[in-house]
This record gives sequence, C-alpha cells and structure tokens, in this order.
Amino acid sequence: MRRIKKDDMVKIITGKDNGKQGKVLSFDPKTNKVVVEGCNMVTKHQKPSQASPQGGIVRKEAALDASNVMLVVDGQATRVGFKLENGKKVRVAKKTGKVID
Repeated sequence: MRRIKKDDMVKIITGKDNGKQGKVLSFDPKTNKVVVEGCNMVTKHQKPSQASPQGGIVRKEAALDASNVMLVVDGQATRVGFKLENGKKVRVAKKTGKVID
C-alpha cells in the first residue's frame, strides 16, 4: 500500500513551491515520483505535430519526489502511518489518528 495516492491533496514541503497545496495527478511507484496539479511548472518546447500544428512553448507540471510532499487531512499536513482494521491494512493520519481510506 502507498502513502500517497492519485487524487490525494498534498502540501509541498521543500523546493521552489514550498507551502503550495494541490491534488496529485499521478504517482509512479517505481521512481517514487508524484505530479502535483499547478506545482513545479516547467516550460517545454514542443515541435509542430499533427495534434498541435503550431507547436511552441508549453507550460506543464513536472514530477517531484514523493518525499517532498505531505498528505493534507482536514486542512493539516500530516505524516501517514498504517494499521490493521478489520483484517485490512489502512492509511492513518499520524497527527489525528484518523483513518484516511
């Protein structure tokens, strides 16, 4: 089970976007990277193609390491722990002890 999942609200804790919050658009467990909506924006030079005949400069979100974000539960950034509940492993917010899912 993962600590951060797609569609979670997270807060960035390091880097140029420190303090920003956003929704996780994707998570790659092999590289342990997350893409957060509206954060870590980079400019990409795109060649003209069939899909975009004009080409040009596009701004898009780049991946962050998962260790640089914290899960937001009830408006508060918290660490994530795990515990067994009714024989199932569930995510738990460390600060409040609340079951996340």
